[in-house]
Amino acid sequence: MTACAIEGATAGAATTADPGPEESGEPEEPAGAVPAGPAAPRSGAPHAPGAFTLTADGAYGARLTAAPGPPDAQRAWYPERWTLDGPEPYAVPLPLNQPEEPDSQVVPLADGRVLIRRQVADRQMFSLLYPTGPATGELPLGAVECDGMTLLPPSPDGCSVYALSAGDHSSLLWLVAGGAFGPELVAEIPGHCSGGVWLDRAGRILALDRRPPGGGPVKAVAVDLERNGEVTPLLQIAPESNDRLLLADADSGLLLLRSDAPGHDRLGWGVLGSCLPVRFPECLRPADVAVTPFAVQPGQMLMPESCAVALRIDGAAGSWVGTWRPQGRRLHQFAAPEGWSAGAGYWSRDGVLHLPYANAATPCAVALLDAPTDEDPLPGAAGACGTDGDASGTEPSAAVTPPAVCKPVPLGQAPLHRAASPG
Repeated sequence: MTACAIEGATAGAATTADPGPEESGEPEEPAGAVPAGPAAPRSGAPHAPGAFTLTADGAYGARLTAAPGPPDAQRAWYPERWTLDGPEPYAVPLPLNQPEEPDSQVVPLADGRVLIRRQVADRQMFSLLYPTGPATGELPLGAVECDGMTLLPPSPDGCSVYALSAGDHSSLLWLVAGGAFGPELVAEIPGHCSGGVWLDRAGRILALDRRPPGGGPVKAVAVDLERNGEVTPLLQIAPESNDRLLLADADSGLLLLRSDAPGHDRLGWGVLGSCLPVRFPECLRPADVAVTPFAVQPGQMLMPESCAVALRIDGAAGSWVGTWRPQGRRLHQFAAPEGWSAGAGYWSRDGVLHLPYANAATPCAVALLDAPTDEDPLPGAAGACGTDGDASGTEPSAAVTPPAVCKPVPLGQAPLHRAASPG
């Protein structure tokens, strides 16, 4: 399972981690957009120490939270489940007899229950939490003896949750919810693994970022959970490059990745199984900020360039929201709602971005953001573009000339600089 080659036009350009000069001009915003400047002031509402996690369909969310209090006061953390698929969002607290540790992790399931991982000494404990009238019900699932473990994003099947225990020489992949007899060891993968991106809707193919035993560059690999954890290469842009997968959309095949193959660490995109090059658009490297994708618009079958992508933008002023389409070549920036769980959100199929947030005035809410249309659409069919960037200083996000018909090749076998097409 492979993506494709790398676009050579931006090799050696600046990176989000080590930004270069600003692009010529500022991206124009559609009418009604809120320019990204200093982040909105945050209220005294508490913010969970971990991530706000959503189910694959965006129906439920879960996080750790606590009642407001002075900054130096000790807080009692407890899980909270958000219901987001009804007419109005609402949150259900799930406290137990004693507070949770701030390093606990929670993941929502499609049936409304919440999985929690707790570390007790050198053991990882797993339970399912659910509301039972005024109280909280708890179903213990079992424990795994290891020093550390990380829950992966919820499986697209809605009922399975996997966890990763990474070591220097091998990493263990566990099914911690959805199995028949508690936590089950699924696969032992050589090397140190991190990340975790689902490549299909069935919850069978999982992408992980793996560093080989003994060291070496990090490469994204695909793990087939129905074939005893069989590992196959996924991203191999250059022999010594670090190639990490950040997001994938199963409908369109769009991949969002980060690689230092161009000479610096850059945010790029490609298409799963395509012979087109991986591209690293200039508009995704605004100066003095870090840009991280967190959601891709679903339902765009075989149309990866039309998918709307949501990005978290972190700068000295705080965090705000960006939206971008591969075919549009323009990064639109918006102020985030006050109390946004930075990096949390999901797209509807018709291109509306849902951003969950909570503040002192609104304990549970979702802000809706329509994906803007780009003012300078690409001429002709999707994938065609001119040779010059637009007024915002961005570059074409597709090949200048239509690519030759070819068989998809592994990224490691593709040249770093694409040969010029004959005129």
